[in-house]
Amino acid sequence: MPNNNLARNKVSASTQRYLDIAEIKKDTVLIRDGSLRSVILVSSINFSLKSEDEQNAIISAYVSFLNNIDFPLQIVIQSRELNIENYLNDLLIKEKEQTNELLKMQTTEYIRYLEELIALGKIMNKHFYIIISYSPIISDRKNFLSSFIEVFNPNRIIKLKEEKFLQSRAKLNRRVENVISGLASIGLNAVELDTQSLIELYYNTYNPTTSANQKMVDIKKMRFKN
Repeated sequence: MPNNNLARNKVSASTQRYLDIAEIKKDTVLIRDGSLRSVILVSSINFSLKSEDEQNAIISAYVSFLNNIDFPLQIVIQSRELNIENYLNDLLIKEKEQTNELLKMQTTEYIRYLEELIALGKIMNKHFYIIISYSPIISDRKNFLSSFIEVFNPNRIIKLKEEKFLQSRAKLNRRVENVISGLASIGLNAVELDTQSLIELYYNTYNPTTSANQKMVDIKKMRFKN
């Protein structure tokens, strides 16, 4: 009889093998090739509701923003089904607690409207992200001395790697600040995702079914083994 746990572990291992992410720490995604990624969550603009002059100003600001960027970035639009079950439950509770008959009736009608809206189709929610990358220059060649140090002084190697990460992160930060400033000139609000938000983003992206039923635990509440 097949071992289901073993099968699940094999599937999990094979999935992780194809992921480019090596680690997520200090609000940064570390890629296996040594490069770094920062993810920015960006607000949206209802472009169609703007006047012609406003639309032209937005387009001009966007062109200027792109012309001032001298490094690669990726724009990602993620659409997900919006789960409003908890919101409906809260409304039902407020409906029962409502003492004003008029407000109670309006709450009831609003709940019915939402239920009919859900019955017609899925309610989708869009999130907009900009991924900023930085790739430090890495030499694959090691001389005898560096190899010797790596074998007999691993603590120093760890310290050097951490210093190199912090230097690369500082350069990535300057790019992030540049992008956020440029987006502000277009009228867009942007915020850099922290470590917890990054883990949740990738967890939800790679596990869409599981994440809907099993939420991520706050990393500050996790217990790590020494």
